[in-house]
Amino acid sequence: MIATNGYAVDSPEDRFHPFRFERREPAANDVAIAILYCGVCHSDLHTARGEWGGTRYPCVPGHEIVGEVTAVGESVTRFAPGELVGVGCMVDSCQRCGACAEGLEQYCENGMTGTYNGPTQDTGDNTYGGYSDRIVVREEFVCKVRHDREQLAAVGPLLCAGITTWSPLRHWNVGPGKKVGVAGIGGLGHMGIKLARALGAHVVAFTTSPGKKDDALALGAHEVVVSREKGEMKAHASSFDLILNTVAAPHNLDSYLALLKRDGAMVMVGVPAEPHPSPAVVHLIMKRRTLAGSLIGGIPETQEMLDFCAEHGIVADIEMIAMRDIDAAYDRMLKSDVKYRFVIDMATIAEG
Repeated sequence: MIATNGYAVDSPEDRFHPFRFERREPAANDVAIAILYCGVCHSDLHTARGEWGGTRYPCVPGHEIVGEVTAVGESVTRFAPGELVGVGCMVDSCQRCGACAEGLEQYCENGMTGTYNGPTQDTGDNTYGGYSDRIVVREEFVCKVRHDREQLAAVGPLLCAGITTWSPLRHWNVGPGKKVGVAGIGGLGHMGIKLARALGAHVVAFTTSPGKKDDALALGAHEVVVSREKGEMKAHASSFDLILNTVAAPHNLDSYLALLKRDGAMVMVGVPAEPHPSPAVVHLIMKRRTLAGSLIGGIPETQEMLDFCAEHGIVADIEMIAMRDIDAAYDRMLKSDVKYRFVIDMATIAEG
């Protein structure tokens, strides 16, 4: 077994504390990774604090992992020690259902295995995530990282925030000639803006805060709309091919649905703790509009996204923190006090 240092919580009210545990030795198809950086996702907070239910304690969150391969199993062919790699939101799936066969492991019909808060496919044990210095993952769920080493910390959030926005952009064929809206300028939204712009779309950012206009333009938006201003919203009526809704708080969906053109779609990727108010059906049926959802992305999509970002020089906007500061980072996340993703420098994990 591999001795591993991590940070865990033992209950919804607990603060993080050092947690020592063991990872398995690499099996034939496993890749052992020394974690260099791990992004901090709002999902980590929801899970650690038991807000979505089903949290298994002790909980070691973290699914935006970038690291270096230290060892591989005898059957591994795609990776070698010393290579830079990434691990996202999944570490396993059944590998035999229709979804897995299509490279859509996130929709595994038998349940994918999350990078943290398990259960594992074999024993049902709890999985521990990237708030730790080591991880062992089967080869099929490891991605190559082709960014320069000095960009690695900012690559971490691509493994969740990046793929969560990339997957619907690709599924709904975003590219030149398409008008795309991105609602919410946070961890997910800022990546949605960058990726939609790089794909060639005309990008409009939506925010409730006039003070975020300059930030959204700097990220790559062509236009910015303050969603509380009815006149600004009305000016874009029936004009969007796609709206990527990243907002993780309940809000009125009808005001956005009215902005879609015929056959347009609004895709929900933010998950609020409470339900959204129910939208009016008339906005959907009058122009054959679609209200849809999307969950992260499959491993082939994730590798495609990482390669695209490396080619186009795209990374997340981050603030680096030490492992000991994770509770303070959670408190700041609740206040939206980060631009736009915290990333833990795992070299600090031994500092306590």
